[in-house]
Amino acid sequence: MILITVPKPDVTIYKQEEPKLSHINGFTDFHLITREEGGIFMFYNDRDELLFVGKARKLRPRIKKHFEDTVSVMKNHRDEVVKIEVCIVNDPVHREIYETFIINEHKAKYNVDKVLYK
Repeated sequence: MILITVPKPDVTIYKQEEPKLSHINGFTDFHLITREEGGIFMFYNDRDELLFVGKARKLRPRIKKHFEDTVSVMKNHRDEVVKIEVCIVNDPVHREIYETFIINEHKAKYNVDKVLYK
């Protein structure tokens, strides 16, 4: 058996109810997420249920894309997201392993690829 330990989040940002600053879908702290490094990200709802897990070579642009893109699997569920956790993982093989593991171990609600539990 392989033991996989998911890294602790390096950044966690929360949705603001009535943001007074510039925001994307209620999130005003996107600047805390690195623009240049790779890693994995997780979207949670208000009940702390895992909604979606993704990976990216450059985290901030990829996460923003989920809130702006018309083809994102999250396009109909963006309003559910109240928390985003980000883990810096620079190795692409490790990102792939963590993403697949988290999707299946925590049963991410809106991930459709890499799902082994359905």
